[in-house]
Amino acid sequence: NPAGFTIHSALHMAREDAQCVIHLHTDDGVAVSAQKEGLLPLSQHAMICWNRFAYHDYEGVALNLDERERIVADMGDKQLMILRNHGTLAIGRDCQTAYQAIFYLERACSFQIRAMSGGTLNTPPQGTPDLSSSQGDSIFNGLAGALAWPGLMRKLDKIDPSFRD
Repeated sequence: NPAGFTIHSALHMAREDAQCVIHLHTDDGVAVSAQKEGLLPLSQHAMICWNRFAYHDYEGVALNLDERERIVADMGDKQLMILRNHGTLAIGRDCQTAYQAIFYLERACSFQIRAMSGGTLNTPPQGTPDLSSSQGDSIFNGLAGALAWPGLMRKLDKIDPSFRD
């Protein structure tokens, strides 16, 4: 997968904390990535992600290795990225941290798509997204992932233990 190599290798080469890179093309993640305003602070999940995500504009299928430097520059010191018209991405120092981060970003995208299909949107008071983001530090520093990860592994063991082979 040459395009996947371009995106993943950019972050693995540039960020010591990018031991795990998760990049998704879910329906809701791509839908939010295609919205001009991007991710809005409409849900607790979005606000927990607030100040933690960056955007990268779509340049076509990521086959040009020169795009790596722009991905890294756009990512800056963030842990999450919305690749415009493409999908979502999270990095972490391990799989559980990256998984927890992408889980929150994807849920935020899902809630936004559902909220936008209904009535008038209710945005939180000024300052609330920043406060919620700081309250979510345990999710992004690995604590929440450390608590959730063993349960996810037990669930996988029950569903299909061959994943460990």
